[in-house]
Amino acid sequence: MGQALAPGGVVVDMPSLGGASSSAAARINVSADGRYVDAGGEQMWIDVLRAALQRGVAPRSWTDYLHLTVGGTLSNAGISGQTFRHGPQISNVLELDVITGYGETVTCSKSLSPDLFNAVLGGLGQFGVIVRARIALEPAPTRAKWARLVYTDFATFSADQEKLIAPRPDGSIGLFSYLEGSAFVIHGLAAALKNSGTFFSDADVVSIVTRAAAKNATNVYVIEATLNYDNATAASVDQALKSVLAELRFEEGLSFVRDASYLEFLDRVYGEEVALDKIGLWRVPHPWLNVLVPRSRIADFDRGVFGGILQGTDIAGPMVIYPLNKSKYALIMHDMMIYITHMISSIDAWSDRLGRYFRWDDSMSAVTPAEEVFYAVSMLFSSVANDLKRLQAQNQKILRFCDLAGIGYKEYLAHYTVRGDWVRHFGGKWDRFVQMKDKYDPKKLLSPGQDIFN
Repeated sequence: MGQALAPGGVVVDMPSLGGASSSAAARINVSADGRYVDAGGEQMWIDVLRAALQRGVAPRSWTDYLHLTVGGTLSNAGISGQTFRHGPQISNVLELDVITGYGETVTCSKSLSPDLFNAVLGGLGQFGVIVRARIALEPAPTRAKWARLVYTDFATFSADQEKLIAPRPDGSIGLFSYLEGSAFVIHGLAAALKNSGTFFSDADVVSIVTRAAAKNATNVYVIEATLNYDNATAASVDQALKSVLAELRFEEGLSFVRDASYLEFLDRVYGEEVALDKIGLWRVPHPWLNVLVPRSRIADFDRGVFGGILQGTDIAGPMVIYPLNKSKYALIMHDMMIYITHMISSIDAWSDRLGRYFRWDDSMSAVTPAEEVFYAVSMLFSSVANDLKRLQAQNQKILRFCDLAGIGYKEYLAHYTVRGDWVRHFGGKWDRFVQMKDKYDPKKLLSPGQDIFN
C-alpha cells in the first residue's frame, strides 16, 4: 500500500536478495516431505502457489489477491475466506529470517527468538525486513465447487455465515473450505452485480434485481463459499454441497454454483484486475477502507453504513463482509476431555497441542476486536469519476459513525498520523510494541512512513 515509504527514505530492492542471476524458483523451496515451503519475502504468493502445486501441496491460508509479496502480507496479517478455518497467514508461519534495524540477520520462530518472531508477524515492518518465511502446507485439492447465495435480509445472511464457521462438538468445522460475503446497495444494483467478476450471467442479474424489488430490499447480500475436492472426492462433492445448502436460508432459487480449478479460484481477483485495466478502470485511486467489527455490533454497522451512509451513493468496487473466529473453544473442550480420560503423558505434551487451538495468536502484533467472533469488512472503493475527495470524506464519515456509536472496531491496513491513534489502535499491545521497537530498531530506521514512532 506504500504506507511505509518516507520522503528521502531508502527503498529496499527485495528481488535483489537472491542475486542478479537468481530466478523466482530459486527462492521458493518446498520441503522434501511437502510439509512446508521456504519462500523469500520478496516472492509473490501466486508464485508460491504455483511452485507448491507442482508438488501437490499448497499453503492453507490466503489473501484474496495473490499478486502480493510474502513479506508484505505477513507484516499485516493476511486474511481471506480460509481464515475462519486456518487463521490468518501469520498463524501459518513456522519460521522467519529477519534483518533487524541493527542490520543483523536473525532466524526466529516460536522457539528461537520468539519475541522477534511474534513482533514481526503483523508488525507493519517496524522490527525487521522479512527475507524468508517458512510456511505450513497441506495437500492441495484440484478443483472447487464455487457457490454464491443471495439474501435480501442482513440478519438471515449473517446468521447463516456464522452457522457455517461455528465449530461442532468435536471441534471440527463444516465442509466449506472458503467463506466470504458481499454487500450491495440497491442503488446501482444491476451494474454492481455485473461488475463483480464474471460469475453472474445477465439472466442471473435480472433474477436477483427482480427479487430485491419484490422484497422492497434496501440491500442485497451474497454469501460466497467453496467446497474443495479432488479425484478421490469428486463423486460425492455435489451431494455434500447439496446437504450444506439445504441447511441455509438464502432466497429460494437464488443459489448459483460454478466449478473451477483450485488455481483459477484462488487467482480469481487477478482476472478481474486485468479486465478492469483493459478499460482504464484499474489504474485509478483506490481509497479502500478495511475494518474489523465485533460480532455484537455488526448489525449496527450494517444499519448505519450499508443501510444509511452508503444509500443512494454511486459505488465502484466490491464491499466484502464475512465473519472470523479467534480460537477453537469446542476443540479445546474436546481435547480436555481426552486429556482427563486418557491422561496425556506430560504437561509438555499438552502444551504442544495448544497451537491447534488459536487461529489468531494474541502474542503476535496484529490486533483484532475484543470478541471471539468478529467481521472483516472491506469497502474497496475505486475513484472512477474524479471523486476521490468525496470517497475519502465518505470513509471518514463511516469511521466517525463507528466512533460515535462505540462500535469498538479495529482498522485493518490502518494508517494514522497521530501517535495517540496508534496507541488506541494497538491497545493492550502498545507497551510491548514499543519495547520491541526499542530492542530491534532503536534508531527508528524501519518503515518510518507509518508515522508510528516519528
